Formats: sequence, structure tokens, C-alpha cells
Amino acid sequence: MRAEPARAGSNARTGHEGATVPLAERLRPRTLDEVIGQRHLLGAGKPLRVAFESGKPHSMIFWGPPGVGKTTLARLMADAFDAHFIAISAVLGGVKEIREAVAVAEQQRAAGRRTILFVDEVHRFNKAQQDAFLPHVESGLFTFIGATTENPSFEVNGALLSRARVYVLQPLSQEELVELFDRAVVALGDTEAPGEGRAPGETPAADEAPARIAFDEVARERLTGWADGDGRRLLNAIEIVADAARGLRRNRVDGDFLEQALSQNLRRFDKGGDAFYDQISALHKSVRGSDPDASLYWLCRMLDGGADPRYLARRIVRMANEDVGLADPRALTLALEAAEVYERLGSPEGELALAQAVVYLACAAKSNAVYMAYKRARAFVAEHGSAPVPMHLRNAPTKLMKGLGHGKGYRYAHDEDGGYAAGERYFPDGVESPVFYQPVERGLEIRIREKLEWLRARDAKAENPRDD
Repeated sequence: MRAEPARAGSNARTGHEGATVPLAERLRPRTLDEVIGQRHLLGAGKPLRVAFESGKPHSMIFWGPPGVGKTTLARLMADAFDAHFIAISAVLGGVKEIREAVAVAEQQRAAGRRTILFVDEVHRFNKAQQDAFLPHVESGLFTFIGATTENPSFEVNGALLSRARVYVLQPLSQEELVELFDRAVVALGDTEAPGEGRAPGETPAADEAPARIAFDEVARERLTGWADGDGRRLLNAIEIVADAARGLRRNRVDGDFLEQALSQNLRRFDKGGDAFYDQISALHKSVRGSDPDASLYWLCRMLDGGADPRYLARRIVRMANEDVGLADPRALTLALEAAEVYERLGSPEGELALAQAVVYLACAAKSNAVYMAYKRARAFVAEHGSAPVPMHLRNAPTKLMKGLGHGKGYRYAHDEDGGYAAGERYFPDGVESPVFYQPVERGLEIRIREKLEWLRARDAKAENPRDD
């Protein structure tokens, strides 16, 4: 088990004692309102906010990438319900730690206090270890909160998963990272450094580090881009850079200084003035433009500069969906397999799979027809609201529903000529039948276009009794 470290909320501790506490810990929020990000869960009336305000904790699993607040939310849950907080790391712990946690929870219950048991990286526990929690969750000995970066549907036992609600946490947006950055800089300034407290006009010593460190706009942009949605990564980088600056008696951090403080990774991302997201844009546009050589160049530029290959894998999957689509459905399969290969092999071996996917996508037939159709459909739904499902399309598993006319007149396509119910209508009554998906004349979509045109011609000839 892990003891709770000292916390200071958004107001960083001052003095030499506070300076020894990591910046990420000093900035750990004390209240929900201090949490940056996760507005889809923590905004007014949103699910996790409601859970906090309910007065009764329930078991839950936080699923999301690193550095987005999973541990913070678990601790805030313990504070909200005045519960004893126990943290276990599945990377370092095992059955022994689980037994110890159970014993502590029993002591707390005897004293009339709730316990919240937080298990970080819960997917690292095997089935037997996860099963060990079940009887105590069911008995209410403790409220279980698990944190995982992996899909809990595959990595958490079904029995445990059924007893917990899953909350999906999102990476921090660029705006949220900037907000966190600004809060961190204020916290660094509030921390006493050598030389603070001098009498007015007193000359600092020659070897004295500056009390406050200023970051220019370029440094802020590069650091927040490099963090890639990970708040903890951003705070750790800020602290490393600030410590390096103080060690060299600098009071200002610019883009050039980041080269020295962070092993030149950021320099490679921004060589010649290019920003991190400019490079991923160049990679995406090279793939879209069917240039395999330029695509490989930008992939290698980013890998050489220290980009997270998992981030690149996610973007490659996005390219397969957005720019290749159904013109070559194999592209998505290959992109997903490349991401899986990297997870199995890591760097540098797994990077070859990413390169293979990039080259395939660049050479594949291109279509954004599905991407555009999805955007049109979303806009259409937002405009037309929630029209009721037509009676002939409704489910009718009971006699009552059948008696109410659910499913009446439905035409089973497999029983129709060619397996197609020509003239049948599947949109809500009174809603026009728009055409969202418009296949292009490339790749497999040539055949898809021909098929859809043939089906629509059959519709035009058919007589639909519901149109009478």
C-alpha cells in the first residue's frame, strides 16, 4: 500500500519544505472546481459531478490515458465522503497488499468510517487478484475505484466490471494544457527560492539562483504541444526546465533553452520554426496526397524527435478512416494491426509496423466519402431532433407490443427478390430521405457506387404502400 503524500491543492506550498514536493503533487486539486479537463464528466449535471454530490459513493473504473486526473479524482472522492483512502499499485502490489488493504478497511469500518480503495493500473492484476476484490465490494467493506489505461472490457474481469461504473477520461485539450501551464508557472513563482526574503535593495549573491522563472510564448507552445494531452508529463517537464534554469542562474526560459533542458527532443520537433502539430499535419497531408516518401520522412522526423509512437499510431488509424475509408477497407485493418504490433514489440522494432502502415495508406486509393457522410448525418440529426421510430421498424418481443402495432408491415429483406426490399423506407415518418454517403470513383467505392445506384433504381420502380 502507498501512504497518502502531502497535498496542497492549487495553491502551491511555499518555503523550502514546499520546494521539495514535486510540482505535480503541489498542484493536485483539492476540489472538483480546481480540476482541469473532463468537463464531460465534471460539469454541472454531468455523471461524475452527480456521483460526487449524491452522498453515496459507488464503485467505479476510470479509463483514460496517463496524466488526465484518474488518481486525483479518486482522492477527491475520498475527501468528498470523508472516507479513508488506500492506494494500491497493481504494478508493484499483489495479493499481500490486497489483504493488508482489507484488514485496514475492516479497522476503519469498526471505527465507523468508510474506505475507498484505489487500484492504479488495475489491468495489471491477473484474474485471481481481481477476483479477490469481489466479496469485499459486494459486502460494502470498501468502495472500489480502479484506474486503467487499457480498455476495461478486455482487461477487467466481467464480474468486477459489472459491479463498477466505467467513466471514460479524455486527454487534456491544448487550451486545458495552457491553463495548467499558467497555473504551474504561478506555483513556481510562489515557491520560495534562494534569495527570497532579502532586504529591499540588498544585492544578490553571485551564485544565487533567481527566485522566479519566466517562460516565453514559444517555450509555452512547445511544452504544451509536447505534453500531448498528458498533464503530469507537462508539469514534470516544466519542473525539470525550471530547475535547470535556476541551476544556471537564468530567470527566463525560451525555446532555445528547452533544447538543453529536455535532451533536444523539442528542438527536433520545432527545427526551422515548425511546431509539433505542424509536423503531424505534414504527415497526414503527405499520406492524403499519396506520397509514400514524404510520408516516411515526416514519420521518421517525429520519431527521431521523440514523438510518442502510440500517438502516431492513433493518428495513422485516423488517416485510414478519414482519407482512405471504403476505397480500401484493408487500410484500417492494417493500421490497427500496426498499432497492435507496436504495443507488442515497442521501439525500435515496432516502429517498422508503423512505417509499413504509413506507406500502405499513402499508396492506397483515397476516399473521404464516409467521413463526409458522417458529418452530414450528425448535422442532420442535430437539426431534426428525435423523431419517433416508425411502427413497422419497432421491436415487438411481446404480445402487447404486437397488439400495439409494433413491427406490423415490416418487410424481411431476406425474403424479398435479391435480398432487398425495394421501396421500403427506414427513416422516421415525415423525415425526408437524405443522401449522406456519396461514394467516389476510386478503389472499392466504384463497385459500392454501382451497387447503390442499382438499388436506388429498384426503389424508384417499386410501389411502397406506405407512401400512398
